Amino acid sequence: MQLERLRTTQLGATGLEISKVGLGAWAIGGGGWEFGWGTQDDQQSIDTIQRALDLGVNWIDTAAAYGFGHSEEVVGRALAGMDERPFVFTKASLVAGPGGRVRHSLKRDSVLREAEASLRRLRADAIDLYQIHWPDPDADIEEGWSALAELKEQGLVRHIGVSNFDVDQLRRIQGIAPVETLQPAYSLIRREAEDELLPFTQDEGIGVIVYSPMGSGLLTGAMTRERIATLPDNDWRKRDLRFQEPQLSQHIALVERLERVAARYDTTAGAVAAAWTLRNPAVHGAIIGFRRPDQVDAVLDAGRLELTGADVAHIEGPGRTGAKR
Repeated sequence: MQLERLRTTQLGATGLEISKVGLGAWAIGGGGWEFGWGTQDDQQSIDTIQRALDLGVNWIDTAAAYGFGHSEEVVGRALAGMDERPFVFTKASLVAGPGGRVRHSLKRDSVLREAEASLRRLRADAIDLYQIHWPDPDADIEEGWSALAELKEQGLVRHIGVSNFDVDQLRRIQGIAPVETLQPAYSLIRREAEDELLPFTQDEGIGVIVYSPMGSGLLTGAMTRERIATLPDNDWRKRDLRFQEPQLSQHIALVERLERVAARYDTTAGAVAAAWTLRNPAVHGAIIGFRRPDQVDAVLDAGRLELTGADVAHIEGPGRTGAKR
């Protein structure tokens, strides 16, 4: 599929004009922590970032938790010396705990320390979008959100948002400072955001960037039973039930339908899966975790592809795939 440059859209009321696809830097944080993707080649990660930017991606989503700072360090290296930097989004609230495990904190002092460390690793004067990673502990979300509002007032972050919050939690913090963006999980195999969350954000004018639109690799067409069996032990997906039976067979059947639609457009199953998420009018951008330069070109079709109603009906098949649980 050879089409024009990536489409862009306004991210809610932030004023940021973002490409429909952004680069997710979770995997490039590497292994050594409980949600790592296994060892990564840092230079390959840098080459991947630069390839995506060359092709029109204008934002990167990372987090302090990804490799406990390593992802941010790699992003900072990749962007060093650039005259025109892409937007960089990062997150707080997950800090390093014992044994490579994460610990949750939304205490003000912890959030402020995280922001300072992220700015240093990213080699940035300000963070374009700073997000609470998880609403945990729930009792502290007001304190954490107040800390983000404080950072925005200080000019250390330009915009503030949250990830993984539900509607009730969004309502609780809106009185402290407007919620500018939300980052939920959303894909063909995880559709619960459609029920309340996405309609709420659309009504409230909240910008939405979705993560794992390809089901953490399950919907790319490259994830076979054989590949799953050989995933390294430090890849969190090896322990995830979606990558095991009986769910795995359902997902492989879905990929076969995606591949049939992809063939019509000379693209990949993963690009079609991500394009499906972008059909939702509440969704402004999809985060895709490229790990090698040769993955970038085909998957960027997701930001250009216009699926038809017939395409969607074929992809979803009989009944609703990933129905609410």
